[in-house]
Amino acid sequence: MHSPVEQFTIKALYALSLFGYDISFTNSSLFMVFAVLLSSGLLFFAMRPASIIPGRLQCIAEMMYEFVANILDSNVGKEGKPYFPFVFTLFLFILFSNLLGLIPYSYTVTSQIIVTFAMAFTIFIGVTLIGLFKHGLHFFSFFVPPGASKPLIPLLVLIEVISYLIRPVSLSVRLFANMLAGHTMLKVFAGLAVMMSGAGGIMVAGSALPLIAIIGLTGLELLVALLQAYVFTILTCMYLNDALHLH
Repeated sequence: MHSPVEQFTIKALYALSLFGYDISFTNSSLFMVFAVLLSSGLLFFAMRPASIIPGRLQCIAEMMYEFVANILDSNVGKEGKPYFPFVFTLFLFILFSNLLGLIPYSYTVTSQIIVTFAMAFTIFIGVTLIGLFKHGLHFFSFFVPPGASKPLIPLLVLIEVISYLIRPVSLSVRLFANMLAGHTMLKVFAGLAVMMSGAGGIMVAGSALPLIAIIGLTGLELLVALLQAYVFTILTCMYLNDALHLH
């Protein structure tokens, strides 16, 4: 049986180098392209024949649009509207990357910490710059809890700064860990089912149990794929709200 973590191996599909750096086109890059093409294609073909009475694709596209718009509006308010294109794009990319990873023999882009951390760090830098441009030096009042006792301010500021700096780590690890753990578990049960069915005898009947577990885990992974895209998006909106409105 192959190692359960073998499915996360990054493989170069087309070797490239630039100034001594390896910039090869990999299986991870390929599925990122697939996620972008599928999400863009869905919106294009759904809205191209846009009508007052929407079809199935148009309904799906409009539901996703309204879903993200409501998240942004409820967490940020009217000031968040200029950032909707970025938030919507982020949601679609994570959602389609997660869903593509559920297809057998595909690759789960969001199971790579470097991918999730790159997105989280970009958000972290972006919201910090937004806060500085909007509030100037007053932005640093965010690290001083209102109504805090003066003797406790140094300790509270330290805690607030650490919690703020840890945001990109927690945001990226949450998505990465859920995708990694779920897909590893699926591979373990799939390998167990193959081993038991190949053993013959009573083990063949016993292999039905791992198969049932695989079906249940696949449904759970589908739910996790949707939920993690939602969690990543809503946390992004919350961080954006902190930058725009401070406390």
